[in-house]
Amino acid sequence: MHILVLNPGSSSVKFSMFAEDGGEPRSMVEGELGGIGGRSAKLEFRDADGNDLSGKLGEVNTGSMEEAIGVLERAVGVAGLPPPDAVGYRVVHPGAHLRGHKRLTPEVLGQLREAVPFAPLHNPAVIEIIVETMRRFPDVPHFACFDTVFHETMPEEATVYALPYAVRKQGVRRYGFHGLSCESIVVQMREAVGMEFPRRMVIAHLGSGCSVTACIDGRSVDTTMGLTPTGGVVMGTRTGDLDPGVVLFLLRQAGATVDSVAGMLDGDAGLKALGGVNDMRELRKSAAQGNQRTRLAIRVFCRSVIKAIAGFIALNGADAIVFTGGIGEHDAISRGEIAGGLARLGVELDPSANRLEQKGTGQIVCKISEEDSRIALYVVPAEEDLMIARHVVRMCSASRRAEGMSS
Repeated sequence: MHILVLNPGSSSVKFSMFAEDGGEPRSMVEGELGGIGGRSAKLEFRDADGNDLSGKLGEVNTGSMEEAIGVLERAVGVAGLPPPDAVGYRVVHPGAHLRGHKRLTPEVLGQLREAVPFAPLHNPAVIEIIVETMRRFPDVPHFACFDTVFHETMPEEATVYALPYAVRKQGVRRYGFHGLSCESIVVQMREAVGMEFPRRMVIAHLGSGCSVTACIDGRSVDTTMGLTPTGGVVMGTRTGDLDPGVVLFLLRQAGATVDSVAGMLDGDAGLKALGGVNDMRELRKSAAQGNQRTRLAIRVFCRSVIKAIAGFIALNGADAIVFTGGIGEHDAISRGEIAGGLARLGVELDPSANRLEQKGTGQIVCKISEEDSRIALYVVPAEEDLMIARHVVRMCSASRRAEGMSS
């Protein structure tokens, strides 16, 4: 069984092809197609051994989503793989009514269209991709895997907003995101050899988008993102949490519209607004040269993450803190600064282990804390695509069993 996994952004699509034959899905190829809808497109993809296959495809045209999916279809062929037997999609927001990961049907697709107001930056692009991919592969099952499902275990007191019931019954509540990433961390921590699974865990997914999630026994009990992926800690281009009065203030400005304010909060805020760029690597370089603006941006970012982690530790305690995401996995300096801010809670970073991890040790789950640290620190890669492939295999098996029982 071959599973195509599509993980779309607003102008890019990450993709992977997995093979499964009664066991764990194995990655065959993975890559990313960027610049969709623009003048210049960029395709990067490689096989399971890391061999670059991008040059085999020739010129890439992605003026539309239809052309982009055509490129991905050709890429799979160039890699010598057959057409997929199933397709899984990362979908950010299911809206107010869908629960659990779903096989895509006309009814489910209709509910995703109704959910666009919950995620106007993310859902329209994935719906367009779903429609085009279903057209190209009409005879295979397609599945939506939602970033919110992992957080469905949160207690009501962690999801409810202090708003009138008439508003809350429309689905206005805290959903949480980065769930597929968090779930992949839990799976890897459970499967890690030679270590006891941490019952109380805080997962810091730090990348362009950032969130912090508290888990007990591998289940989400709280997270920083809310109704949308805009809230929580400071992010690359998103504000994180704001006084609602700030939004009202912005809306009252001359010429302001809902769309202009939304664009600011999601695309022109965060590290980009404070430091001029949203790439932590560039911010670090500038800060090292003495730029006070970028130094402030980094301090604000780290403080917001420290505050979130400390709050969850105060509520639930913690046996482990796990760093993941682009910044979490690759920026040893940020990990060190965040760990330093948690020192009063008994967190002791092993500087040598922290540096060695960045260079690569061959380990999947890397411990970077001192042995006598009250709370252990780990770095673990996010494996969202693998989690989607696992869910697709599970849902395909369930569908086959259901069809067998009904025949």
